[in-house]
Amino acid sequence: MNPPQQAQPPTFSAQEFRAALGMFATGVTIVTARTTAGGLIGLTANSFNSVSLSPPLVLWSLSRAAASMTVFSAGSHYAINVLAADQKALAERFATRGADRWSGVGFDEGAGGAPLLHGAAATFECFNRSRYEEGDHIIFVGEVERCAHRAGALPLLFHGGRYYTELPL
Repeated sequence: MNPPQQAQPPTFSAQEFRAALGMFATGVTIVTARTTAGGLIGLTANSFNSVSLSPPLVLWSLSRAAASMTVFSAGSHYAINVLAADQKALAERFATRGADRWSGVGFDEGAGGAPLLHGAAATFECFNRSRYEEGDHIIFVGEVERCAHRAGALPLLFHGGRYYTELPL
């Protein structure tokens, strides 16, 4: 018997799929970059994952419909800022359309000018290595040029549509 050549159509709704995905607890990041004119860009993302230790690679994904798609697609660098538990308000601000995302936000200049947010649990300064078009998102693979972390920082987690922080078992 030959294996199928493509997946069967889904037997669930988009809402059911989203709810099931929400059961996977993730960390929360803000991905940042600079426009070609030097403007600041940033958005909250929980689609972050490690790919490889050698070379050091990470990935994240962005909706094809995102207003910032052209900046992230064309830019040479971006930073992934892993948020700490006390940065929930920042995560919400950078997830809100039309919000003044950068007002009062402290940051340092990273590779290619990508902002490194003060107080982040970890930062990854990435060269924009490759992109893969899949479904309604683009998967970005970044080659990490520099990284740092704040020892002892509690993580900001997202699960089931709510924010949490760790609870030791």
